[in-house]
Amino acid sequence: MKSEQAKVLKLGLPAGSLRDMTLALLKKAGYPFAFGARSYVPRSGDPEISARMYRAQEIPRYVADGHLDAGLTGQDLVVEAGAKVEEIAKFAYARQGLGRVRWVVAVPVDSPMRTVRDLQGKRISTEVVNLTRAFLKSKGVRAEVEFSWGATEAKVPELADAVVETTETGSSLVANGLRVLAEVMTSDTVLIAGAAAMKDKWKRAKAEEIASLLTGAIAAETMVGLKMNVPRSGLRKVLAILPAMKRPTIASLSDPKWASVETVIDESEVRRLVSRLKAAGAEGLVEYPLNKVIP
Repeated sequence: MKSEQAKVLKLGLPAGSLRDMTLALLKKAGYPFAFGARSYVPRSGDPEISARMYRAQEIPRYVADGHLDAGLTGQDLVVEAGAKVEEIAKFAYARQGLGRVRWVVAVPVDSPMRTVRDLQGKRISTEVVNLTRAFLKSKGVRAEVEFSWGATEAKVPELADAVVETTETGSSLVANGLRVLAEVMTSDTVLIAGAAAMKDKWKRAKAEEIASLLTGAIAAETMVGLKMNVPRSGLRKVLAILPAMKRPTIASLSDPKWASVETVIDESEVRRLVSRLKAAGAEGLVEYPLNKVIP
């Protein structure tokens, strides 16, 4: 009797600028991947995942046509490809770290253009032609939109009147003498799945498992655990100071006059709270990193 064939989710991982951050967060979520020399076929630490690495721009199409069951890519690239896929979850990280990507219309600092309507009849260079055309159409503007293979900021003013380019911090635009005229779209990284995969109960559950753990890993990037010993006489004062996801955990110690208090808080809050907690009677404060915070 043949054994049941192992169930496997075919997962697309983004090459290029999203690769490093994606792999780091997946590892933290419990899904480490290893690569051989010059390999685009990462070895998964989870036998239920078969991964392939493609350009992020290609992943929406490969998921839509069933070559991949699911994939991580940019929300903007799904829109640009016009791919019919289901968005399982979105994650607030991009190539430079946590945060979102903005697609903006940018023009030279000294350009007389001040509004989107000033783009009427102008030439625009961008890597997201479909996204740009849809944006202009929604504003009632007709302009010539040309595809750019890269170095888009350098196209103005000699080859284009404006560009539609992605930015996380805005520093590249400023360095190239550009200013933002309008925002086209704000984009997150998304986990998407194809129609066939979503109809498969096991594959859907597997994709949702990845989404849940990855969400937890991202949440943990800005959170820490904090524990301390507190005299029971000062518990109320300490608890009034502490923010918490729900309520702090309180445990008894061998000395009945003392308790252990443990909570999860935003890392940026720690430096503000330590002196107040100590003044309230807390001792032995320990801050520790987290791998995942799953609500």
